[in-house]
Amino acid sequence: MRILLTGKNGQVGSALMRTLAPLGELVAFDRTGLDLAMRNEIVSVVRSVSPDVLVNAAAYTAVDQAESEPDVAHAINAAAVAVLAEEAKRAGALLVHYSTDYVFDGTKGTPYIEDDPPRPLNAYGLSKLAGEQAILAVGGAHLILRTSWVYARQGKNFFLTVRRLLKEKKELRVVSDQFGAPTLAGALAQATADLIERHGVAALKERSGVYHVTASGSTSWHGFATEIARLEGIDPRGRVVPISSDEYPTRAQRPRNSRLSNGKLLRQFGVALPSWERSLRDCYATEQL
Repeated sequence: MRILLTGKNGQVGSALMRTLAPLGELVAFDRTGLDLAMRNEIVSVVRSVSPDVLVNAAAYTAVDQAESEPDVAHAINAAAVAVLAEEAKRAGALLVHYSTDYVFDGTKGTPYIEDDPPRPLNAYGLSKLAGEQAILAVGGAHLILRTSWVYARQGKNFFLTVRRLLKEKKELRVVSDQFGAPTLAGALAQATADLIERHGVAALKERSGVYHVTASGSTSWHGFATEIARLEGIDPRGRVVPISSDEYPTRAQRPRNSRLSNGKLLRQFGVALPSWERSLRDCYATEQL
């Protein structure tokens, strides 16, 4: 099996480099090797590799910055995805693509299921939804995997920011009225590999669709920060202070409820990610920080 991976140096891409390598011939690109803003480059790479599986881990993820450059976000998260979908279909490949909880507006009182109507609140969410719609319009074999609150030991993410600020500040004020599932990039990458290895490409093609893939359980950003502090050996009382979203305005509006139901993934494939608490402990335990 030949697997083409984009975004190999990103949070999820780096983890996928490890989990996908044992499954077959892995051909991976970063932005220097494959510029997703260039349609001709995408076409050339996919046709030269001729993959059985195309895993797209490349994305524009600067949520607040996307408010001032929505065209750039759309170029990577939607226009490039459309070309990848077209070329995957031409090659007869399965396209695995990652999307986000930010396609929803967060007003639902319970976890979102895949069939809930999307209503993005920000430019980033709009671009990711457009990418999903492009894949569906092309009509090739696909798995659209929506996830949430991704973090890893590299890149720019909430986990690393909180660790740094705990060392720099006496008090952290963290939003406590937005809820979701912090999802470790390594756990997401392992789930992706498990899907391919356990079920095979042919079976996955037959069950094309949108699936939610997050850590189990949920917490607030404040709850996540509190647990990070504990694992750092810091008493969070008085150090990690809960605040409302109104007290921490951002350029991009965030959904209050980012919880996604993973029930469809479990029913269809028997795959489930560990709890967010266990994944966070694993993040500390597996490698020295």
